Amino acid sequence: MMSRGGAKVVASLLKSARPRLFSTATTSTIRSMSHETSHLLKPAAADLAGVNTWIWSGAGGVRFESTASLGEKTPSQDENPKKTKDESSTGGNKGIASYWGVEPNKITKEDGTEWKWNCFRPWETYKADLTIDLSKHHVPTTFLDRLAYWTVKSLRWPTDLFFQRRYGCRAMMLETVAAVPGMVGGMLLHFKSLRRFEQSGGWIKALLEEAENERMHLMTFMEVAKPKWYERALVITVQGVFFNAYFLGYLISPKFAHRMVGYLEEEAIHSYTEFLKELDKGNIDNVPAPAIAIDYWRLPADATLRDVVMVVRADEAHHRDVNHFASDIHYQGRELKEAPAPVGYH
Repeated sequence: MMSRGGAKVVASLLKSARPRLFSTATTSTIRSMSHETSHLLKPAAADLAGVNTWIWSGAGGVRFESTASLGEKTPSQDENPKKTKDESSTGGNKGIASYWGVEPNKITKEDGTEWKWNCFRPWETYKADLTIDLSKHHVPTTFLDRLAYWTVKSLRWPTDLFFQRRYGCRAMMLETVAAVPGMVGGMLLHFKSLRRFEQSGGWIKALLEEAENERMHLMTFMEVAKPKWYERALVITVQGVFFNAYFLGYLISPKFAHRMVGYLEEEAIHSYTEFLKELDKGNIDNVPAPAIAIDYWRLPADATLRDVVMVVRADEAHHRDVNHFASDIHYQGRELKEAPAPVGYH
């Protein structure tokens, strides 16, 4: 039990401390304090102008701490910062500044006009070879050939059912699938080269080049056919399934994987041929070619959608040849690195 004298001391302290031990005050409140306490706060109060401060008062004196750290700028400061060099040079559009000093190169076309595409450069453009034989076909002879052939044929049936004669959307969906094999094959060859400390004969670059070319097909047809939400959902589903299936297939048998892509490209040639027939019949409007297609394939300024389909079909024929060739190399018991890769084969 607390003694009577101790109780009196506690009561006296509480009375002197007053009921309120904590309070909030601005700097103006601090300045209105009595001279005995305010002179202790002057150095800090000057630094905390306009900042809410917690004041603790008690028998031991006056202490405070700010809700903002010293030297931190408040929202009211620097409300109108000066424009940066990038902003002033781009008319108010803030450029991308980097500590590392990596500046984008200003690229111009042959006629001196500014190059406007970031997804590819002028030295990556080319004129498609339209003289390539479109009728070539690899007749399946082995079990793996037949498996690859009928796998592709089975994939065509649901595609025909879903898209029917909407060839613009069909081409867009086809390219989201066609761009996968080159990336998967190039990636696996890349890892194999690292594991074995050996070169690839240029096949890594050739397959990645194929994947990039197929992606440019997609970027082109995106300008012609705008996908609906359910078509976008279908792309996500098909891409996820096809990527994993092709990845496993390539690990198990590269000759099967390349043969299947060869047959897939043969189907692409057929699809684009039907696309051209619909254009010639007038069932599909022969609209002007997208600007990205004109620059990528070096088409004339007055090129149309028909011209775009022609060069894309030629690209698919080249991809057909490359993948059947790669499969033949494996069938002969050789590795891809033993045959020079057809880099730049368009």
